[in-house]
Amino acid sequence: MLAITKASFKSILRSPSSVVFSFVFPFVFILVFGFIGGSGGQQLFRIVMASNADTTNAIYSKLKAMPNVRVLKYTDSARLTLDIQKGKIAGIVNITKNAATAASPYSISLKSTTSSNDSWPQLKSLLESTVDKVSDSAYRNRPVYALFNFDFKKDISEIREYKTIDFILPGQLGFSLLSLGVFGVAFTFFNLRNQLVLKRFFATPISKTHIILGEGLSRIMFQMIAAIVIIGAGYLFFGFTLVHGVWTFLQMLVLSFIGLLLFMGFGFIVSGLAKNDSTIPPFANLITMPQFLMGGTFFSIDAFPTWLQPISRAMPLTHLNAAMRSVAFEGHNLWEVKNEIGVLLLWTVIVYVIATKVFKWE
Repeated sequence: MLAITKASFKSILRSPSSVVFSFVFPFVFILVFGFIGGSGGQQLFRIVMASNADTTNAIYSKLKAMPNVRVLKYTDSARLTLDIQKGKIAGIVNITKNAATAASPYSISLKSTTSSNDSWPQLKSLLESTVDKVSDSAYRNRPVYALFNFDFKKDISEIREYKTIDFILPGQLGFSLLSLGVFGVAFTFFNLRNQLVLKRFFATPISKTHIILGEGLSRIMFQMIAAIVIIGAGYLFFGFTLVHGVWTFLQMLVLSFIGLLLFMGFGFIVSGLAKNDSTIPPFANLITMPQFLMGGTFFSIDAFPTWLQPISRAMPLTHLNAAMRSVAFEGHNLWEVKNEIGVLLLWTVIVYVIATKVFKWE
């Protein structure tokens, strides 16, 4: 088994496609998003109205009608807190009605965090201009329709910054695991079977289990090295967040192992179903591309249409990416992401049951 592992590991290192999919592609995306992550603003403002906010006034109606403003409602306060920490919410807006003797009918305030530094200043300007427009249309002599109360020290909470790399790197690591697991295993075992190497292995005293384990261990070793390099480069050069340092890093490697084990099962299925080497890419892409595009690699699945989100949440890469991000940035341990791990293990059982049915030795 160890001899097979060593030989297989050497063949992986000599394979350009393995190096490209495991190292080059993820690094290209990490470099791109790492360099552009701190620049620019966002066009769409996601805001939450305070629980006691007045929503019967002209300012709220105008905000809700704006195409670049999305008013969100949360029933889970913990989820709201988490999204605020991640910078997914530009700010919490509160509009209150003043007493009849006050200088203006309403008061408006904005609360946000430093994780939304790329959006709350623009949102503040948008709110101020909205007040001006409503005041112009409501009064001839131009009294103020609402007073804007804002104190930076009180209204902007300083928390750990959620950078673009904190979202992108786990997705690229998941993509690397998926690519090597599916394409690497599928092409390798198909070629070994096509060249009658598996048949000769099968005729030797080596057990079938050791043959599979040898090939599998080589890929696990290679991909663990790739995971270490990807996480290390993100941490050292782009400030990727590892909340608990080495402990968080080790937990990400455990998740990488679980994900790779699952994705290798897909590779066994593809190698078993393929009739020739030209049919492997279509089969493999049928498995990898939907997960790559809809598994939360580049964008949160919350940005997808409502009808598409259940499909995205059923994909194993979605749960691997979510677990990686929860462990890396939010500081959760493996037990706290047990639901995601449970889904991955369930997929693993299903995939390997199918793989045992379709895998061929010759």
